[in-house]
Amino acid sequence: YYPGHVGAVGGVVGMIGGLGGFVMPIAFGLMNDLAGVWTSCFMLMFLIVAVNLVWMHLAIGRMERAALPEAAKRRFLPEFEGGTTLAVWEPEVGNFWEAKGRQIAIRNLAVSIPALLLAFAVWMVWSVVVVNLPAIGFKYTTDQLFWLAALPGISGALLRIVYSFVVPIFGGRTWTVFSTATLLAPALGIGLAVQNPNTDYAIMLVLALLCGLGGGNFASSMSNISFFFPRSQKGMALGLNAGLGNLGVSVVQLVVPLVIGASVFGALGGAPQELSSGAKLWLQNASYIWVPFILAATIAAWVGMNDVESAKASLSDQLVILKRKHNWIMCWLYIGTFGSFIGYSAAFPLLTKVEFPGVNPLAYAFLGPLVGALTRAASGGISDRFGGARVTLGVFGAMILGVVGALYFLGLRGEPGAFGGFLGSFLVLFAASGVGNASTFQMIPVICGKERAKALAGLAEADIRRQAEKESAAIIGFTSAIAAFGAFFIPKSYGTSIAMTGGPEAALYLFILYYATCIVATWWWYVRTGAEAKC
Repeated sequence: YYPGHVGAVGGVVGMIGGLGGFVMPIAFGLMNDLAGVWTSCFMLMFLIVAVNLVWMHLAIGRMERAALPEAAKRRFLPEFEGGTTLAVWEPEVGNFWEAKGRQIAIRNLAVSIPALLLAFAVWMVWSVVVVNLPAIGFKYTTDQLFWLAALPGISGALLRIVYSFVVPIFGGRTWTVFSTATLLAPALGIGLAVQNPNTDYAIMLVLALLCGLGGGNFASSMSNISFFFPRSQKGMALGLNAGLGNLGVSVVQLVVPLVIGASVFGALGGAPQELSSGAKLWLQNASYIWVPFILAATIAAWVGMNDVESAKASLSDQLVILKRKHNWIMCWLYIGTFGSFIGYSAAFPLLTKVEFPGVNPLAYAFLGPLVGALTRAASGGISDRFGGARVTLGVFGAMILGVVGALYFLGLRGEPGAFGGFLGSFLVLFAASGVGNASTFQMIPVICGKERAKALAGLAEADIRRQAEKESAAIIGFTSAIAAFGAFFIPKSYGTSIAMTGGPEAALYLFILYYATCIVATWWWYVRTGAEAKC
């Protein structure tokens, strides 16, 4: 900044910085005298650092606007971008894609997948924690436990609505770093709260809501990855990102039962909880176990991901999707696929414990999410080849059969083999929902491409494609936000049905009716001869 006055400026900066060694100890003592709190010195330091951060950001932004006025208009945090923003990104151009596009896209996908997996793990950690709370002294009713299992779903869904639009505003890399780091709040908070059975229920509700930060990440992650791949490979890329990311649900239900049985973190992790049988449980490990991985994923996103300059768009530019009819139709269909996947994942352990009390739900809970995640990851290419709409139509038929099977074996509860049939029926539901998650997301870019080509006829092909990509990315994020409400409504539907009728059957009959409407909508708008957006 001062190449002609390095000595003078360096001397002044050094002198002022050195004065900190004289002023700060006096300020610390003064703060303690005034507040009576020893840690008030850190509050003062926080204030000073925060002021410096804002001051530097404003100063650097002003300097950039003076030097590069046009470029500065498109940037939110220029000091964080450096060389990570891709000024030219044309994945549909064959030479560009083969020369360097594929490598960059795969690298961003490789970083995105583990970050999304951790987000799902934090989002669904309550599905395992609530099962163990009564055993360690928490006096909650069954309905209160279902509320704790359901609230991450509704907060995650609401956050997804916001996260659907943030990538074009802030940039995919910038937002992935921020959103992954925020997962530390619920991960650390839950670990502290479960160590005290007298923790107020309101605090537990707040922590359950904070887990929705993990649910929100899905919308921004999928929106971001959709910009990196050509249309012919979007189904595969989105399927891998979502499918392997969805594995976080299965991983949390597999790993948590293992880590809560041992002192993984020693004295740092806290004391164990005593069970009535005399056994010990470290339930805080259910959330603490993710903390080091969250830190690693945050650093990996900072180092290895990119922002795409051509993907930048304002909120008003993206909100145009709210006027698109097919945005709302795809929301309805995606509730039936992803909403079912995440809702069944959240509710299955507690539902099993209530309806089959002789079965240990944590021994089987991870199987459904595992099957659903793997089928999603594996079936993206199938939808690219055979058409997403046809695959989706078959998915909803299979899901109806799965619910019918679950109802049948619930009627045999108490008889030998009933739980095996019940579990098998839910595995069919999970597998079908995984395929449907991939097929519906494959449909969205195809539908947007056809619709924008009709509406913008006469414009350059590149401009039409760019607009279609921006709208499809926003729709992918928005539909995932609406569908995430399934993580709330399915557990709550079970709880309400049990409270009102004594069993979950009424909720399951409602699910059959919903899947039937999805079959009709898919056939009418996307499959039949002469369909409005046949795909």
